[in-house]
Amino acid sequence: MQPNDNVPAAPNEAWGFIGTMREHAPTAWPIAMRGIAKATGEPMESVRAFLDSRSGRHFADDVLNEVHAGEPLPQAIQKAIDRWMAWRIGAKTSAYHGIPRGLPYLTGFVIDAAMQEELA
Repeated sequence: MQPNDNVPAAPNEAWGFIGTMREHAPTAWPIAMRGIAKATGEPMESVRAFLDSRSGRHFADDVLNEVHAGEPLPQAIQKAIDRWMAWRIGAKTSAYHGIPRGLPYLTGFVIDAAMQEELA
């Protein structure tokens, strides 16, 4: 996938969000990148790391559930963003991943993915 204005390209098209979204990926990638960056306040590179991670695959599953329920792709992505922002990091997830408890789920996993990528 090629970058779309300031949207970084996906480094791994066979895994994460891109691999899960398959034929929807070229359209979904820039929408998800911009929407998640706006919702979390995190930089595009952190969002890219999230979407390329295992958590990005789970996020894509959530988007596809909405698409299969009849939602158009942009609305499906926004519904997934809203849902992940409404969930909060609990004690178990905080202990396992080291993400601060109480953060919105999406924000926490975007930050976690960026940190994991930096440590790798």
